[in-house]
Amino acid sequence: MIAETIPGYYDGVGRRVSEPKKRYHFSGRPMGSFLSQPLKVACRDIDEIRAFLATCGYVSDQQQFGVPDHWMVPQEFERTRCGDCEDFAIWTWRQLLGLEYQARFVVGRAGRYGEGHAWVTFRTGEKIYLVESLLARAGEKFPRLDTLRYKPAVSVEAVGTRVSFYEHDGGSREPRLRDMAPFVVEWLLFMPGHILRKLNHRRGTCASQSA
Repeated sequence: MIAETIPGYYDGVGRRVSEPKKRYHFSGRPMGSFLSQPLKVACRDIDEIRAFLATCGYVSDQQQFGVPDHWMVPQEFERTRCGDCEDFAIWTWRQLLGLEYQARFVVGRAGRYGEGHAWVTFRTGEKIYLVESLLARAGEKFPRLDTLRYKPAVSVEAVGTRVSFYEHDGGSREPRLRDMAPFVVEWLLFMPGHILRKLNHRRGTCASQSA
């Protein structure tokens, strides 16, 4: 679920802007509205965040709401325990903020084909960690080499219900073999079990569907 990003290959800072460009789709509601209501689930650490997410299932907005895109407020996600990547990520972001992490909600591209996606990052010291909420059932960590597939476009920071937007170049730098070599062994050792856990994750169902 969590991996440390590789320095120089993930833009975790970006440049601050007053509003994201129109081509970056947000929910149509103020981002602060996702932060304004109290949650019923109060996680005490990242392990408890992962444990809750492991009880949730992925479902598309078209299947759940009959529309191409709908961002649930976190308290609704807690009730249904199912949603798409934005819903998983926004809830995770809220929990990390509650634990006083320096966390960001991020939208951009990820995966082999560069699909639109949402995830979370947090910083501890000089290190930036990427949180893939959809992989909660797959384990505590995933290989650092996999973070190369995540290309941020816009990220959101928050203090209370006040938000700040940052635009990112997406990380166009091509990986150099000598930089990646130390991470390849980790990836090779990690992947067989990781793939099996991902397959088990995909078998999960939403709480509302399994009730």
